[in-house]
Amino acid sequence: MPKIDYADAEAGVHSIFQFGLAVPDLAEQERFLTAFGVAPKRVGDRIEIRAEGSDHVWATILKSETAKKKLQFISLGCYEQDYGKIRQQVEAAGGVFSNGHPAGPAGGFWFRDPFGLLVQVLVAPKTMPDSKTMMEDLNVPANARGAPARSAAPKVRSTRLSHMALFTPDLDRSLDFYTRALGMRLADRSGGIIAFTYGRHGSDHHMLAFAAGPAPGLHHSSWDMPSIESLGLANTQLRAAGYNIHWGPGRHVLGSNYFNYTSDSYGQIWENSCHIDYIEKDARWEVANYADEDAFYLWGPDVPVEMMQFTEETAA
Repeated sequence: MPKIDYADAEAGVHSIFQFGLAVPDLAEQERFLTAFGVAPKRVGDRIEIRAEGSDHVWATILKSETAKKKLQFISLGCYEQDYGKIRQQVEAAGGVFSNGHPAGPAGGFWFRDPFGLLVQVLVAPKTMPDSKTMMEDLNVPANARGAPARSAAPKVRSTRLSHMALFTPDLDRSLDFYTRALGMRLADRSGGIIAFTYGRHGSDHHMLAFAAGPAPGLHHSSWDMPSIESLGLANTQLRAAGYNIHWGPGRHVLGSNYFNYTSDSYGQIWENSCHIDYIEKDARWEVANYADEDAFYLWGPDVPVEMMQFTEETAA
């Protein structure tokens, strides 16, 4: 597999700060998110999503004016010393500066990427972890019962937003822009199917992934879980709530994370994930271009057709 490099920028973002998504029905989305394992909170005309043990707002869910869902914006955090340089890089790479989104975080600067996606960069605390997240130890000693009764199984919750996968009509153009403008670095890819980028300040194997699609949009957001057990329990609690379109549990090759994907009522995919590969700051990482058969998973059930459908509302 040949090594693939993209030009390295001088400065880069360190984390996903927040994203915005519009859906047709906020009450239905709140019900789904509760079963999925995050903490949705209605605030006026929107839902704010938090995770276990933190008051950080990872996502804002708005009411769509159509019958389809649509990614509204992504907000990325950087260090203060990198802010000015990143703004210069965005301009040099061809980003078009724009007004912000009314539901987005305050401050920073906003621009549109080559395909019109609205992106914010702001100075913010690093939300991406500084080291690899370890799984809970599920080893059970002899003469002990390891599993609880099904009736006593705990409700599982995610601990943070891990990454986002974005549809793009041109994989190489997106990679070129995001590496030059925002200082993302290529971790791995699989031909023209999908590519994974990470943050230079210490990051999960991918912070932003790019998947081939007919137009820009959100394929999925991924939320970190403590263990493989929690993925299975998340699958169960989602099915109990009536959400039956799943892919998983399984394990990826690219990123190595264990996963369970679920489709909400509007075709938006949400991933429970755990134990993803981690790339430390200044680490030497060998970029690889994997064969198509490795693009999706190492083990798990066959991929349902719903997992690859483009269900985003597109501009006229």
